[in-house]
Amino acid sequence: MVKGLVYLYTGEGEGKTTNAFGLALRAVGHGYSVIIIQFMKGRKYIGEYKIKDRLAPEYEIYQFGREDFIDFKNPMPLDYELAEKGLEFAKKALKRKPRLLILDEINLAAHFGIVKTEDLLKLLDDIPEETTVVLTGRRAPRKLIERADLVTEMRLIKHPFEKNVPAREGLEY
Repeated sequence: MVKGLVYLYTGEGEGKTTNAFGLALRAVGHGYSVIIIQFMKGRKYIGEYKIKDRLAPEYEIYQFGREDFIDFKNPMPLDYELAEKGLEFAKKALKRKPRLLILDEINLAAHFGIVKTEDLLKLLDDIPEETTVVLTGRRAPRKLIERADLVTEMRLIKHPFEKNVPAREGLEY
């Protein structure tokens, strides 16, 4: 049985989520359905969340995270609970056979054990033929890299943050 593909964007450089959302925009432009699940993100003011109503019904985005950042050295029980709900939601989303399912920041969640890599690999075993799943986030576990059909690593060479330029609305969020 032919299965859908897995694209993985990782690395310490910028552009992982942006790349995934470029694919989402392309798919929506062709009239395909896109479901985005953001792990460890609960900020409603970011551009990719704010655009949801304008791109509906093909574009759907759901957040499974707190508004503030996670302390990866000491995650809260709520962080694990939200991530588990996000993974369960992803399983249901796959049954709808979207053209694109984006699991944003899932690599980092798996790296820190907030999502179990084995659970994610099981989810990837059930990708419908017509669906491509995109995994984003730094520090992708080796098993995810091995499972993916396409892997791109973003490498940081320089960044405006180094010159104390703050994140800018519409570009970095």
